[in-house]
Amino acid sequence: MTETSISASEGPAIDRDGVPHYRLWIGGRWVDSAESIDVIDPATEGVVCTVARADPSHADAAVAAAKAVHEGGVWRGMAPLERVAVFERAAGVLAARMDELTLLGSRETGMPLRVAGAIGVGFPLVHLQHYIEQGRNYVWEKPTPIGGQVLHAGIQRKEPLGVCVGIVPWNFPALIAVWKAVPALIAGNTVVLKTDEQTPIFALEFAAVLAEAGLPAGALNVVVGDGPNVGGRLVKHPDVRLVSFTGSTATGRQVMADASGNVKRVLLELGGKGPNIVLDDADLDAAVDGSIYAFLLHAGQACESGTRLLLPSSLHDEFVERLKARIATLKIGDPQDPSTDIGAVMSRTQQERILGYIEKGREAGATVVVGGGVPQGEEYEKGFWVEPTVFVDVEPHHCIAREEIFGPVLSVLKYDSIDEAVAIANDSEYGLAGAVWGRDVDRALSVANRIETGSVWINDYHNIDAHLPFGGAKQSGIGHELGEDTLNEFLQSKSITVDLSGDVAKRAYGLVLGTPPNA
Repeated sequence: MTETSISASEGPAIDRDGVPHYRLWIGGRWVDSAESIDVIDPATEGVVCTVARADPSHADAAVAAAKAVHEGGVWRGMAPLERVAVFERAAGVLAARMDELTLLGSRETGMPLRVAGAIGVGFPLVHLQHYIEQGRNYVWEKPTPIGGQVLHAGIQRKEPLGVCVGIVPWNFPALIAVWKAVPALIAGNTVVLKTDEQTPIFALEFAAVLAEAGLPAGALNVVVGDGPNVGGRLVKHPDVRLVSFTGSTATGRQVMADASGNVKRVLLELGGKGPNIVLDDADLDAAVDGSIYAFLLHAGQACESGTRLLLPSSLHDEFVERLKARIATLKIGDPQDPSTDIGAVMSRTQQERILGYIEKGREAGATVVVGGGVPQGEEYEKGFWVEPTVFVDVEPHHCIAREEIFGPVLSVLKYDSIDEAVAIANDSEYGLAGAVWGRDVDRALSVANRIETGSVWINDYHNIDAHLPFGGAKQSGIGHELGEDTLNEFLQSKSITVDLSGDVAKRAYGLVLGTPPNA
């Protein structure tokens, strides 16, 4: 591991030729490396910052630091409310820096400022408060009633697992870094976060804030590197006890296989192809706006996006015309302009992938009625842009109706009965999220109950409430983020039994030992 190690007091970024340069956070120190990565603004292709590129030796060092803290007991041995207090102090600092973090998040992800503020940074702060409340109120140990054939008392304890790895994708880097790190740490574990190379800023800034708030050195470590080498090393590492991964289903399968070497616990939040069902009694104004929000939030780069719009045949034409008219009012452009509705997609690779799917949709016989390419104009000559795109004449077997595109592309499918709508919705390997729109809420609820997804919204979309579990069915994941019992994902149960009889004769030893010698 080639590196320069810098004390924590110097902060996460230094100036390098007029560009901020971020280092890795390992063992309570800022660690540079021989190679660096340019973090690119998706809207301008300008360099936002550079960041040290981790290699497998950095992954090993981060795990070693986390393991040492766990074994030393300085963090897991701290009273739970003292651990919570660290995050209470950090939350105040993050809230005070919200405008700064929003701008940084917008620049590295291409999110419009409104999205970066409300969801890119706002949601993480709200969810951080949820985890703080859970930590305050969690029952870490409880007695069980005295009973049994032999008089005894029982104690049920919840204990940390050890070193937990969180692998954070590029689409919502702040939100998912909070999901991966905070509940694990509040539970008393130590953590290694691996961020995507394209979006490392929040996790490194968060590490600095937590260090100032009193988190012990080595309890949280942040490395920035690729998936196969750095992520793969962390997932396979024998000293890691849990891996929490958000990303594609294909990579999630590989994570499961690699984690099996020492039977690690895995939490997986994977792909989606969200069914968005409009019933024939829906409020069309709300359903049109909600359906656009469902597939265009962050230019469609959200795994729970509603990218399959299921319309009753009787409403299809009117609904599509309303969609076209409403999308025409949206502004695509500079994410830093407060009036922008739709920003850039993440990278050239992502842009080409999305455009490739649009071409596949055309080749399959589907019809583009909105968008279908790159917006034209001087402001789009730099950056990675894709128009909001709507397909009609889509059949359930078309690849654009089955595969996760991860972009601003909507497939509209017709149905003639609720049974057919449910069958289309469930005809997918994915099961992350979906929605149902209808004025009769009881009827909508009856449809929602039949949808095979981890979350279903009624007359809404993307409403991820911290009090409710968020996770997938089928090949969309294992376990859940958020919810009232999310700390349990990062804890193991221990049962302790204390004999109260004081009498050897009353115990079951005679089953093996026969009559006691002094009987």
